[in-house]
Amino acid sequence: MGVIKLKNIRTFSYHGCLIEEGKIGSDYTVDLKIKANLQQSAQTDQLADTVDYVHLNKIVEEEMAIRSHLLEHVAKRINIRVLAEIESVEKTTVWVSKINPPIGGDVETVTIKMTEIRK
Repeated sequence: MGVIKLKNIRTFSYHGCLIEEGKIGSDYTVDLKIKANLQQSAQTDQLADTVDYVHLNKIVEEEMAIRSHLLEHVAKRINIRVLAEIESVEKTTVWVSKINPPIGGDVETVTIKMTEIRK
């Protein structure tokens, strides 16, 4: 097994339970870690034999563009899509962070982490 991690993918999205969050939006960061067999690509040096991180980034950006009330919901969608679209991925973990969340305190980020494993 090998690991590919995309760190600090920045998006401007409209997630949250408050009506205002759906209107004005907010800054988010996403980290995505996948586990897959990378031995063949290590041997062949061919993109077709590995997990294309451009594809991973596209999934994150597209799912972050769909409004959700909860960060858990968008994280689950990201994980499910990665497993559905990229057969060689065995495990995916995503961290979704809302920067400067509107929670009435001096909080830099709120982060959720979710993992899915291919069954």
